[in-house]
Amino acid sequence: MTELEKMRNGDYYFMEDAEIVAIHKRASTICQQFNALPVTEDEKRDQLLRQLFGSAGKNLSIKPGFNCDLGCNIHVGDDFLTNYNVTILDMAPVTIGNNTWLGPNVGLYAVAHPMDAAGRKERLGIAKPITIGNNVWIGGSAVVLMGVTIGDNVVIGAGSVVTHDIPANSVAVGNPARVIRMIDNA
Repeated sequence: MTELEKMRNGDYYFMEDAEIVAIHKRASTICQQFNALPVTEDEKRDQLLRQLFGSAGKNLSIKPGFNCDLGCNIHVGDDFLTNYNVTILDMAPVTIGNNTWLGPNVGLYAVAHPMDAAGRKERLGIAKPITIGNNVWIGGSAVVLMGVTIGDNVVIGAGSVVTHDIPANSVAVGNPARVIRMIDNA
């Protein structure tokens, strides 16, 4: 099994594998080009994002300072909005629904490393998908870790660290994030 196949399978993989590094360099280059463009260059910015992402709906609105690992594992719906300095580490698929907003400095991290030092010395990574529903608002400087699913109509409070699934129609805050109330979306 190749390192890329291991990564896609959710197994530990060698981070510095040539095939993975090549995909990452492509994504880094596109991110640099995107972030260097003036915000008035809407068409060029949109074209670059559509080259980068695995799939994207209509009405992308992404502020400068956007960075990702591979890009091809990012799938966003319609009316996706980010504020400044959003990072999506998409070594596994990151799937985001319609009308979802990410505040400034939000991090979606679909990758981690071994807890033991020996595994980190071997330059290993492990990736698990992140899934975010429709009509979600993730407040500034929040972090969502690998393997997490966030339901529809959720609000994640600023500065929260989401380590486990969050049910639909809820507000979650804290480190680790916990549901503090439900939202009546009727």
